Order: sequence, then structure tokens, then C-alpha cells
Amino acid sequence: MSEIPIQKPNSPQIPTFTSIPEERLHRQQRLAAALRLFSRFGFDEGVAGHITARDPENPEHFWVNPFGMHFGLIRVSDLILVNQQGDVIYGNRPVNRAAFAIHSQVHAARPDVVAAAHAHSIHGKSWSSLGRLLDPLTQDACSFYEDHSIFMDYTGVVLDSAEGKRIADTLGKNKAVILKNHGLLTVGKTIDEAAWWFITMERSCQAQLLAEAAGIPSPIKPEYAKIAYSQVGSPEMGWFSFQSLYEIIVRREPDLLE
Repeated sequence: MSEIPIQKPNSPQIPTFTSIPEERLHRQQRLAAALRLFSRFGFDEGVAGHITARDPENPEHFWVNPFGMHFGLIRVSDLILVNQQGDVIYGNRPVNRAAFAIHSQVHAARPDVVAAAHAHSIHGKSWSSLGRLLDPLTQDACSFYEDHSIFMDYTGVVLDSAEGKRIADTLGKNKAVILKNHGLLTVGKTIDEAAWWFITMERSCQAQLLAEAAGIPSPIKPEYAKIAYSQVGSPEMGWFSFQSLYEIIVRREPDLLE
């Protein structure tokens, strides 16, 4: 197992803010960048998928990508703000009804959650059809060891907030939930964290599908999976793991900040 470097005082730290506008802009920039990255990684599937971020001034409201706009085109100025009734109160594009039905309930149930991410990624939705938790087959998969759950009851596109509440209840205090026959949903105390958990969970699904196609995988022993979880599965490591991705997408696609 590779060692996780100890962060020194001059290492990147989760930022703090002196004003609401400053924090709002930061969240908007991270949200737009996460959506661009989802496009780069092929997590887009038509109009499906959404990432949300609480507004720092009005925590019951959240910023989200507009319905029908490609992840790869989204800029800060394209994001919309939605209230607790599902009304768009900032922006001139519609909200995805499924995004509101799911994310409004997740945010309501989890005051600690700033952001939530869901997309119809190919390996996540393939793995979800098996109705199983991920096994601790790799160090990366240990990020989710005893920290994810399965929502087993697929009934179609989630348009009812009551079903969104059941998803939130199934998520519980975990960082992720596998939606059977649907895909993955991850959450975090920062947008960076929620986006990273989705990216690495999708790859963990891919790794397990490949391993099981090749033979019978040998999982990491529980006691070592717990150690690995403590090293790679914390909110701080989720945030930190996203930073290099943010830097590269902003450098390559600076228009996302507009």
C-alpha cells in the first residue's frame, strides 16, 4: 500500500472566506469546474446528471446545472439557483425535476452536506444493476468501505420528492449511495469532495467489474480496509484529491469561470 504524504503547514488547505459573495463565487467556480470534468470523463448521458451546491447565504437554496445544457459547455454564469419549492430564483433556464426531487431531499436530510453529485456514468450504472456494495478490492475503493449504501427500489425517473426522501434516508450518514439500475450519488462537505468521490467511485466500479470479469478478486482484509479508509476516505483527502483536477480543467478551459 502506498503511503499518504503528511500535509505540511504550507500544503493546500480547505479555504475559508471573509464574505458571502466570495464564498458563493468560489462554490460556483468549483461547481462549473466539476461539471466540465464530468464531461471530460464521459459522465454525460444526454440530459441526465446533476451536481448541486448549497448557497452560503441561503442554505435551503442550491446552485445546479440547468436542465438540458451539456456539462462541457457550462460556465459560472449558466448556473441556476433553486429554492426549496423547486422554483428557479436566479438564472433563465429550467431546473431538472429529478435533480430537485433528489437533491432537495438530500440537502434537507444532511445539513453537513454542501454538495451532491449524480450522473449516469457507464461503469456506475453497470455496477448498480448488480445490487451490491463495492468490495474493498483496491486502496481507492477503501474510500467507501462501510461508508456507502444501496437504494434497491427502482421505479423510474425520480420526479417525486417522496422518493427523493427515501433515497436520502438510504444514504443516511454515508458519503455515497448506489441507486440500483440507475447509477451513483455522492455527497461532500465541499463541492471538491463530492465530485472526487463520484470520480473515484465510478473508477472503483470499473475496477471491480474488470477484476470479476478476469477471475475471482481477492479483497483487502477488513482490518486493513479500515486503515486504508482512514487514510484515503476523509473529507480532507476527498477535497485535496480534487485540487489537481481543478487546476488542469481551469487551465485548459478558462471560459468556465465566466
